[in-house]
Amino acid sequence: MKHIFLGWIDLGPDNYRTLRYDFREDWVKVIETENLNFQQDFQSKLSTGRTISAARNKEDVNTAGNDLYIKFTDVVIEPDYTGAVILYSLHISVHFIDLKTNTEIASIPDLELNKHFCALESCLSSDLNVLNEKLQLLIAGGKQTKNRDAR
Repeated sequence: MKHIFLGWIDLGPDNYRTLRYDFREDWVKVIETENLNFQQDFQSKLSTGRTISAARNKEDVNTAGNDLYIKFTDVVIEPDYTGAVILYSLHISVHFIDLKTNTEIASIPDLELNKHFCALESCLSSDLNVLNEKLQLLIAGGKQTKNRDAR
């Protein structure tokens, strides 16, 4: 598939208090930045000969002219406040949808990434890099190796 639409990773703008942000707007900026960085990284690492379109926000699902839609659902950032440090893990499901038939052709259900200590933005960047590597391998048809940061 040569034309790919990369969906938005909805990190839940209303979860700002749970994630210890004082203002919703601050968390929304983080969500936008992380999505844009993820999209740019995805585009830069994908093999040549493919065209990538990416969602501009969570409402953008304009998949017209594309062959494949990579859709992200069930996105949850799970903080663990039980210890002296905060551990974050990202849960996400990925769906690969053939847009010609509107059929899901593959999925990665409830992928959990990186339960570790870090600043939330650092965790997200790291987790999305791991997700990006997994997507690159799946699209390129390569074999995945066990990544110690993903469970």
